[in-house]
Amino acid sequence: MTTDHVADILAAFHFIRPLWLLLLVPVAVLWWLVRRAAAKGIDLPDAIAPHLAAALTVGSRENSHLRPIDGVALLLALLVLAAAGPTWSRVSNPLVADTAPLVIALKVSKSMTATDIPPNRLERAKHKVLDLLEERAGAKTALVAYSGTAHQVVPPTEDPEVTKPFLEGLDPRVMPNEGEAAREALAMATAILTDQAAPGAILFLLDRITDADLPAFSAHAAEGGAPVLFWLASRDDASAKKLNQIPGTTVIELTADRSDAAIVQRQIKSAYEAALAQDERQQWRDEGWIFALPAAVLLLFWFRRGWTMQWAVALVAAGFLFSVPQARAEGWEDWFFTPDQQGRMAFEDKEYQKAAELFEDPMWKAAALYRLGKYEEAAELYAWQDSANAAVGEGLSLVKSRSYRPAIAAFEKAVERDPDNTAAQHNLELARYILDYIETTREQSDTGEESGIGADDVVYDNEAGRGTDSQQPPQNTSETVPETAEQWMRTVDTSTGDFLRSRFALEAVRRQQ
Repeated sequence: MTTDHVADILAAFHFIRPLWLLLLVPVAVLWWLVRRAAAKGIDLPDAIAPHLAAALTVGSRENSHLRPIDGVALLLALLVLAAAGPTWSRVSNPLVADTAPLVIALKVSKSMTATDIPPNRLERAKHKVLDLLEERAGAKTALVAYSGTAHQVVPPTEDPEVTKPFLEGLDPRVMPNEGEAAREALAMATAILTDQAAPGAILFLLDRITDADLPAFSAHAAEGGAPVLFWLASRDDASAKKLNQIPGTTVIELTADRSDAAIVQRQIKSAYEAALAQDERQQWRDEGWIFALPAAVLLLFWFRRGWTMQWAVALVAAGFLFSVPQARAEGWEDWFFTPDQQGRMAFEDKEYQKAAELFEDPMWKAAALYRLGKYEEAAELYAWQDSANAAVGEGLSLVKSRSYRPAIAAFEKAVERDPDNTAAQHNLELARYILDYIETTREQSDTGEESGIGADDVVYDNEAGRGTDSQQPPQNTSETVPETAEQWMRTVDTSTGDFLRSRFALEAVRRQQ
């Protein structure tokens, strides 16, 4: 755990139920009264000689030693702190990836072909991007290339295999104009993150930055934009000094090993947690276990002879009974964690089957089923919930099961429940686009009876009556119709360098017009 991470935790630390802390006052009063009474000792009759009274009195001069009441008071204080709900992080939305989306802005200019970092700056930067993609397995990452102009190479995707061929095709020769349009790349990366449901970060992989671009980054930080990190692909100390002058940014230098990729990932995660802590829509995560576990250890000392206080044991036992109304004894975890807490731990460990069995919260159970690939079951469970997020989850599950029209209805239901839900609006537009694309393609390519639809073939819904119902294309045909941007990008069968050169040139011309 880094110093910055500790600072972030301390800055966000508070109690969810602070009124419980008022119980610390009677606990302190109880400790003081019992300790005071114990310190007085026993009043012996005056008829007893002083030397005999001293011999008969045990522990009268040991008031500084620990007494049973000290352990009782500490135990009760720990339980009160646990009940108050200490927290420093929020519970992420189960419909949103639990890792921050990232936009990588890679500089692809002639200056990046310098060989001060072998084999050259650009090739080493590409290797570092691949290392980072491995560190971020399962997280959404987009790629932007810039030189004289900025271009989106790959949209946000969780699959590194989509990014790799396009990353390899990047070369200064594919860029329409030579230059250093870092400001344009920053604006493009910010626009990409705006469409994401979770807070993200921007990573610039570059060798230097011009003075003309510095004000744009300073303004971005002043406006509270997404955190910007710089991964410096050069040995130029002047560039590092200039980048460090930009407020609210972090500069990481390339290393021979993969330690720099780990540092970048930690910085991204820290920025994500800090942004999530400011999101009032998410619930705070109850971390009361950090006080409950020491209390359980302290409870073991009561079995030691001389430390047992029967009334305190009864008090603590009653507290456990009232705090855990539905106690279970299926395993040791049930003594300390609720089923939802155990399900959350399994979910974070990517044990989605176990999480689905443990969760009692229907939203989290549906999220586990969704991650498990049981989309129909997840959609059914989401459909029983009344929130806008549940309707979004239902729509996403239906999209995954290729039921596009019901998915559109689910997203419309989400927008109706919460008109300000940007995730619902974005997915509604995307689902409509996918359905329109499929039906338009069907209109142009259907051959009626010659399509050879069999009795057992899968058929898309066609309520709009556009074209004829057509079978799902087999996976081994070269005429497979891609349904998403990622699937379309997988079908690019030409040289990625040639493809990017043509696409970037077309985009540059359109911008000029």
